[in-house]
Amino acid sequence: MRGHHLAVYNFGLHVDNYESPRVEGFRLREPLNFEAASRAEGYVGRSGYEDVPGPESWGEKVYPRFIAGSGFTDAPSSLSLWADLEALMAFTYSGVHADALKHARNWNQRQAWPALVLWWVVEGARPVWADGAARLEHLHDHGPTPHAFTFKAPYCPDGKAVVVDREAVKAMAGRNAAGQDDLLAATKALKP
Repeated sequence: MRGHHLAVYNFGLHVDNYESPRVEGFRLREPLNFEAASRAEGYVGRSGYEDVPGPESWGEKVYPRFIAGSGFTDAPSSLSLWADLEALMAFTYSGVHADALKHARNWNQRQAWPALVLWWVVEGARPVWADGAARLEHLHDHGPTPHAFTFKAPYCPDGKAVVVDREAVKAMAGRNAAGQDDLLAATKALKP
């Protein structure tokens, strides 16, 4: 949307610690997913993680309340910006990331909260981790609103409900695939 970028935050809990063999499929796919995102149409940028080589962290990493009592002090989460709903959806549900979603039940616990939350920010603004955690909690507590929504119940920056352009998503996914064949081949060679 002109003048705005779409922010997305996701959060989950693994079935074991990050270095565990049970989570190896996730760990091996993670850099491929980040590279696929960076090559995807409509990708604006992502937060890195403190003390990890790569992009700068967008503030102190904060988690939603759902981590409490889990036994974990860290959890898989990401925070990124996209040009629009269609660009994010094209990346999320095709190619390398779609392969990861197909196997996610092997690495992640079943959760009682939304897996991700979407919201609009003014172009040039950068959300911080605390924004994502707070909006995910808001989505869980209040359902989709212009403040915090999902692909199934999206809003545009002016707060009106909007329908995702599925044809644009399909076309973008096709264009993305052309530049990610190497990543998808590497992903398919990994164990689930």
